[in-house]
Amino acid sequence: MSINTIFPILLLPFIGTTLGAAMVFLLRGAMNDWLRKLLLGFASGVMVAASIWSLLIPSLEMSAESHSHTWFPAAAGFVLGILFLLLLDTLIPHLHTGSTIPEGLSTKKQWKRTTMLSLAVTLHNIPEGMAVGVILGSSMLADSPIAMSAAWALAIGIAIQNFPEGAILSMPLHSDGMKKSKAFVIGTLSGIVEPIASILTILLIGFISPALPYLLAFAAGAMMYVVVEELIPEAQADPHSNIPTLGFTAGFVLMMILDYAL
Repeated sequence: MSINTIFPILLLPFIGTTLGAAMVFLLRGAMNDWLRKLLLGFASGVMVAASIWSLLIPSLEMSAESHSHTWFPAAAGFVLGILFLLLLDTLIPHLHTGSTIPEGLSTKKQWKRTTMLSLAVTLHNIPEGMAVGVILGSSMLADSPIAMSAAWALAIGIAIQNFPEGAILSMPLHSDGMKKSKAFVIGTLSGIVEPIASILTILLIGFISPALPYLLAFAAGAMMYVVVEELIPEAQADPHSNIPTLGFTAGFVLMMILDYAL
């Protein structure tokens, strides 16, 4: 498999974040609350669908070929993915968009608001990069049941949902008084962790390919943690609205279609 095939898949999610961050140059003022809720719901839908169709189901299918307890690798990997993100969420200081209360370990050092906002999005992007990496790495193995088209579908889906994520970070930074160019750079750099996480996951698969069902479910668990702990609560914060539900539906259906159409 040539680098010309792998490289675009690795970069697609990062490109989505970059294009989203560029919206700070096109839109004036702060992002409307209804639009932010819609985009958060959309991102949640994409990530839930990707976790199910692109990660958990392939994990169960692969386990059926080599494990007497088909459910165990998927269940164990999913729980470990949740615990891994919980650990990062507990240790790394960060601040969610729209919040004034930092999360993570408190330190004597006073972290800048922009730094903590960026760390929150970076935490969010780690499992997405892992998901692309585990699917891409799986498709590169001999006799793998996962096709390269699955990696393309997942990368496209995550790139689409990264577009609003980039905007959700860069536009509030500009609203807080930051220059548009700097807000764009920070929004873009928050996505650089995705191709890095993808590459590290691919390298890991090369050493422990028998554990692939666990890795697939691990990525699913990490993504679901982000949805349940961050995206849905932010989307449903006061004032309550049904708009996030519509966004979730659109994101879920789109990712499901991508997974089966490509």
